[in-house]
Amino acid sequence: MRTFAFIAALCCALSATAQSGSEIYLFELSLEKDRITLVRSENITNRPGYDNQPFFHPDKTLLYYTAADSTGSTDIVEFNYASMSRRKITQTPDREYSPTVTPDKKFLSCIIQRADGKQDLGKYPIDGGTPVVLIDRLTVGYHAWESPKSIVLFVLGEPMTLRRFSLKDGKDAVLAENIGRSLHAIPKTGGVSFVQKTTGDDWAIKKLTDKSTTEELAKTLPGHEDLAWTPDGRIIMSDGEKLFFTTPGKNSVWKPVEVNSTLPLKGITRLAVNAKGDRLAVVVAE
Repeated sequence: MRTFAFIAALCCALSATAQSGSEIYLFELSLEKDRITLVRSENITNRPGYDNQPFFHPDKTLLYYTAADSTGSTDIVEFNYASMSRRKITQTPDREYSPTVTPDKKFLSCIIQRADGKQDLGKYPIDGGTPVVLIDRLTVGYHAWESPKSIVLFVLGEPMTLRRFSLKDGKDAVLAENIGRSLHAIPKTGGVSFVQKTTGDDWAIKKLTDKSTTEELAKTLPGHEDLAWTPDGRIIMSDGEKLFFTTPGKNSVWKPVEVNSTLPLKGITRLAVNAKGDRLAVVVAE
């Protein structure tokens, strides 16, 4: 069973061609004291194929995502939701995944899969250009920046491991095993959250501290791992069809997100919230 899980995760991380088509919907988001509401959505990709892994720029009205062409090759696309315009950041023979704005806001770090299957973590200048390789000795599936000199990694293997990588000395340390793909910088805290998978569907959202210890924040929705943080410290998740939120440290109840839309949200996976807390990107099945 563990071997099967490893192979499934490996395929998921390394090949968009093996995944079914997906779309990204962008919602206007309203954060109120005891409720979250979504209104005025738009399909910002609206084409056949794989569009996934959204990430908002921390200051600008820009959303970055991974898009596959008809051959299955993936590039990073920038979408400006103020002007409703887009441009390709990369157009290379390699496959790029999981675009993430670096702490200095000058680069987009991402997974770079080579033609021979080798997989690096690198960074492209945010306006386009030649990438710089950051990590080439670990098979990184996902990542989140903890600080300008520290990256938290989901590293493929059996088991999957959570690691902290130091850009200062190139060393890494294993901090947890059997984790999920969802790594996120927690707004205004300097911490990073991850999902700890245990037996069955009883999984936990945990926070990694600067002392390499972990703290449980909440239980996930059963069997689901994709989530997003709001700037006021709430977590949004989906059960695949509906959206819910909880407030770590205040309650353990998952409350429904109000969706003022008739759009059929099906096969919901990845989510992203912008820094202002007024937009939510939702990845759905085609």
